[in-house]
Amino acid sequence: MKKVLIIEDDPQIIELLDIHLTDLSCTVTGVRDGNEGLALALKTTFDLVVLDIMLPGLNGMDICRRIRQAGNTTPILILSAKSEEFDKVLGLETGADDYLTKPFSIRELTARVKVIFRRKDDWPEEADRPGKIQMKFGKLEIDMDKRKVTLNNTRVELSPKEFELLTLMASSPGKSYSRKQLLTLIWGYDFDGYEHTVNSHINRLRGKIEADISHPQYILTTWGVGYRFNEEY
Repeated sequence: MKKVLIIEDDPQIIELLDIHLTDLSCTVTGVRDGNEGLALALKTTFDLVVLDIMLPGLNGMDICRRIRQAGNTTPILILSAKSEEFDKVLGLETGADDYLTKPFSIRELTARVKVIFRRKDDWPEEADRPGKIQMKFGKLEIDMDKRKVTLNNTRVELSPKEFELLTLMASSPGKSYSRKQLLTLIWGYDFDGYEHTVNSHINRLRGKIEADISHPQYILTTWGVGYRFNEEY
């Protein structure tokens, strides 16, 4: 059973999501206040947080930001009436894994939830290539089976998207990926024009694994193209 936290001020939407997520073998906890939702997200383990933007107490963007700042890597799906491109980009750059606008299709919502769960559960199997389950690059170690990253023997807490970006590039050192390719491979949706979302995630990832982000050792920039993992390790 997957545990889902819904932070949403509309009780009818909570009830609707509860019905359909229960059909996906999920147990649902609904909270209508932003401050209460953040406190629950930080003290209880969930498999997914479904998050509205406009909330009493604390807005969804701040909740998402604080969850990530606390090192919490729980997948976050933003569900909001704000449909402007700026809001979608901001949500993704803040650390959300996906963004769905209201009114939404239940079929699309459940499809995206399934994708999030599948990426979380099945990533090691999809990446199960000889010699690639455990990787070591100097002081950086990646255990794909355990979804564990350590630097100088200290665990590094990465969000799901940060982990997938790192393992994708580390699996093929020296291979350059465009921002559009990374959006397609990691997010799995057509976020055309949102390439700068990748920049934000790469910058956060570098901030966690690089000693000096202005002179990165692991994730390098391929000028005019995108990014690559250092092939010299």
